[in-house]
Amino acid sequence: MAIEAAVGESAGIEQNLKQFLLVLSVSLSVATLPQIFSWFRQIPYTLLLVIAGLGLAFIDVRLVNLSPALILAIFLPPLLFEAAWNLKWSNLKRDFFPITLYAVVGVVISIVGVALGLNQIAGLPLTTALLIGASLSATDPVSVTALFRELGVDKRLTTLMEGESLFNDGMAVVAFGFLVALPLGTAKLGVSEVVLELISVIGIGLAVGGLIGFGISYLTQRFDLPLVEQSLTLVSAYGTYIIAEEFGGSGVIGVVTTGLILGNFGSRIGMNPRTRVIVSEFWEFVAFFVNSIVFLLIGDQIRFSNLADNLLIIGVTIAGMIGSRLISVYALGFFSNRIVNSNISLAEQTILWWGGLRGSVSIALALSVPTILGKEREDIISTVFGVVLFTLLVQGLTTKPLLKKLNLLGDQPLRQEYMQLVARENALQRVLKYLDEVDDERPGLDMEFCRYQEALIKGELSNISGKIAKLQIEHPSLRTFASEQLRNELLAVEADTYAEFVRNGRLNQELAPLLQEVLEEN
Repeated sequence: MAIEAAVGESAGIEQNLKQFLLVLSVSLSVATLPQIFSWFRQIPYTLLLVIAGLGLAFIDVRLVNLSPALILAIFLPPLLFEAAWNLKWSNLKRDFFPITLYAVVGVVISIVGVALGLNQIAGLPLTTALLIGASLSATDPVSVTALFRELGVDKRLTTLMEGESLFNDGMAVVAFGFLVALPLGTAKLGVSEVVLELISVIGIGLAVGGLIGFGISYLTQRFDLPLVEQSLTLVSAYGTYIIAEEFGGSGVIGVVTTGLILGNFGSRIGMNPRTRVIVSEFWEFVAFFVNSIVFLLIGDQIRFSNLADNLLIIGVTIAGMIGSRLISVYALGFFSNRIVNSNISLAEQTILWWGGLRGSVSIALALSVPTILGKEREDIISTVFGVVLFTLLVQGLTTKPLLKKLNLLGDQPLRQEYMQLVARENALQRVLKYLDEVDDERPGLDMEFCRYQEALIKGELSNISGKIAKLQIEHPSLRTFASEQLRNELLAVEADTYAEFVRNGRLNQELAPLLQEVLEEN
């Protein structure tokens, strides 16, 4: 019997591995399309995956069944950690008030707006309407923020969108956990009970995330092993989520807290610059890997017959979601501008409104509705899938034209061209310096060849310098960009020096960057 069980388990693992490899193969095939067909470069990679998944769903090819456990426990922690790792605390702190407003009050407005629309117009029971609203209250701007980076959109807009998403994920999960108890008749409806539960869930998540984040930060001070430190970040992402959930807290908030601490504190005091680069590149790969699977499966899970049966509900939900999002973004943006002088422009608020896509978290919450609810559960799942599909395809594909219309596109291609020329100039100057240091007496060396190489390099340097000067004349903004680059380099050198003192035990804690204060004063 034991042998038969082992054989059966082995066959199950092999089948799962085949499914995984099939999903990965399709995802990577989609990734190559923009390189083969230039037209596809106009579409963000994640949206291409959704479209490919829809194609598979249309011919009824189901790669794998999505489950809430698969999304929340396997896919979500690394995505949250990677976003938090790359989110600078200085940028987050500057806009912490509006981000908190959008993530907390905005979630409430979204739930209420969608629920009222479904209850009053579509005639859905209030409990079902609230669950749909809670499922769709979390934004997932992966596609939009990737587009922002590609186009060089202002970093502040990216911070606002990513910061809101990181925190409203946790709020949405907490709100859903409370509301899912309403149709089951097990909800605690007292205001004090709800508030205490909310504080408890968020507090435990923050505590677990803080303990693990600071613990690993100080642990990595004791050694310099890049692969071990890289592995610790991976363990911390999943470990924080599991431990926080075990203690009754929010795993989402825990992972975000750990990622923010390690990205902004631990990587400075416990990792040398080379290790930080290795870890950042590792998480960039993990995020690409997970997103490649998630967005393909979102499209592949669509059931067109269910969508057709729930078109009215989906339409009302989309209208309620967009309307409530509009109210929350503009009203809260106005409030934030008046109270703390956030200076979030109307153009930026418009992008925040239209770019508030829904994704994997919404689908995971919908799928986690108890099966005991029967038909109501099927309606919730179909509605959420339909709305997510609308936001990804319609809003996602129209965000770039909207950025152009609002004059929010950056000059990233120009900056990239400029930095490539600067990098080539620096590289050739180093080559020239090395050539000057070559020993004249090296056996078999022809000095005429050295002089010829020197002439070639100097000619190329002159050519590159001319191109850089021409770009600076044609685009004066590049001079400001060059100054910003140098400023960031100086700050990085200062921060690395403080981190080295901490690692050597000559300082108990990392110092605040003095140079930043000096530069800001001038």
